Amino acid sequence: MSAEILINVTPQECRVAITENGALEEVLVERNAHQGIVGNIYKGRVSRVLPGMEAAFIDIGQEKAAFLHASDLSVKKKGDFMGDSLSKEDQPQPKINQVLHEGSQVIVQVVKDPLGTKGARLTTYVTIPSRYLVLMPDTPTIGVSSKIETEEERQRLKALVATIREEEKYDFGFIIRTVAEGVSDEAIRSDMRFLNRVWTKVTERSTRSKKVAQLYSDLPLAKRILRDAVNDEIGKILVDSRETAQSLNEFCETYIPELEGKIGHYPGERPIFDLYGVEDDIQKALKRKVQLKSGGYLIIDQTEAMTTIDVNTGGYVGNRNLEETIFKTNLEAAQGIAKQVRLRNLGGIIILDFIDMQTEAHKKQVIISLERALEHDTAKTAVSGVSSLGLVEMTRKRTRESLLQVLCEPCVVCNGRGFVKTAVTVCYEIFREISREARQFDAKELLVLASLDVVDLLLDEESDSLAELQEFIGTPIRFQVEALYTQEQFDVVIL
Repeated sequence: MSAEILINVTPQECRVAITENGALEEVLVERNAHQGIVGNIYKGRVSRVLPGMEAAFIDIGQEKAAFLHASDLSVKKKGDFMGDSLSKEDQPQPKINQVLHEGSQVIVQVVKDPLGTKGARLTTYVTIPSRYLVLMPDTPTIGVSSKIETEEERQRLKALVATIREEEKYDFGFIIRTVAEGVSDEAIRSDMRFLNRVWTKVTERSTRSKKVAQLYSDLPLAKRILRDAVNDEIGKILVDSRETAQSLNEFCETYIPELEGKIGHYPGERPIFDLYGVEDDIQKALKRKVQLKSGGYLIIDQTEAMTTIDVNTGGYVGNRNLEETIFKTNLEAAQGIAKQVRLRNLGGIIILDFIDMQTEAHKKQVIISLERALEHDTAKTAVSGVSSLGLVEMTRKRTRESLLQVLCEPCVVCNGRGFVKTAVTVCYEIFREISREARQFDAKELLVLASLDVVDLLLDEESDSLAELQEFIGTPIRFQVEALYTQEQFDVVIL
């Protein structure tokens, strides 16, 4: 598999596209005015404790208070959040009002960006990632990524980290990342020393600060993608900013030497995303309908509670029988769903409505195909079997806003409903409003302000009904077109 990373940098934003075999697989956007805060560490102040919800709201200096659940509390001693603590698995879950009090301070890390009306989601289980390791200051555990499959290599890395930790007298734990497979002892030692320096600075800032403060911020998007997403499959990394390309090369010399020579500057006059067709793919990813190669299609609807994906055969009629046609459409849809979920960064609960299949073997094969396609996704996913209603439930870890939420906002005309009232419906609402106004006030004349389509309908198809209403209330009615009014907007003015 040939993969490339394309980085587009402007003064306002940074965009990263990950392509595989020429097809866009993932796109990330970070705007300077609205940077994400996932991974940032804060010294927060408890603003409110909710015992009934086993949760608390924490002031971390953001516009909205952040949310901390009792299950995310890392506590060894009552009220002591600054020292060592038990691991999440070993300790009993504390009662929120036993360990948190209004006005008390706590070190927290953001695990989910503010989404919609909700504030950020927090944890006190702090982690700091580097190239090969993840530091866990709250637990002495040494873990190894499950994607490192060779038992011999797993044991080598685990023993190596344990040895270095003892030599360096570190008292915190580490998770060994997938990219650590096969790396030298010195590289691991260097990574551990770097993480120790970072955590020392965090604790020093916490000690000095007496108020709410940011103690640590994650890397900017361009550097973060090199740290987290780059693997042996990445052939090249192209950046359209000479300054950023130089900065990334310097970053890699220090932290990711294996990437030296892969990062290049794109000097072309044509925008890099246009050249590789990324702009067109981004626009398609914002659409509700996704066309499949066979002629079938997906309908994707995002709501605050969940995302639903409906599969349809469309123009695909097959060559054999109905069951085989449905099966092939669902297999193709499974691949398309996995790609769209990653590309659009859909998270939370996702309900998949595959076309109903009669054969149990076909159902299992579709689920297996979906799970295999999702293996390439860096976000954690879980897929259930086909329910009695023929639906498949899946979840995908959500930490940042979806592509749609980043690039779009609810329609000002329909307020995010996705539809508007018909002109006829608005006409009848105007009739009812005129009747109310006529009963309540003694008006000499009424003026109706509305959109062009509504006024045209009132004076044409609904003219008879309008004449009857005018005779009934005994008050003349005038109409005025307001060019800036949407189809649903109108006003009845008393003259």
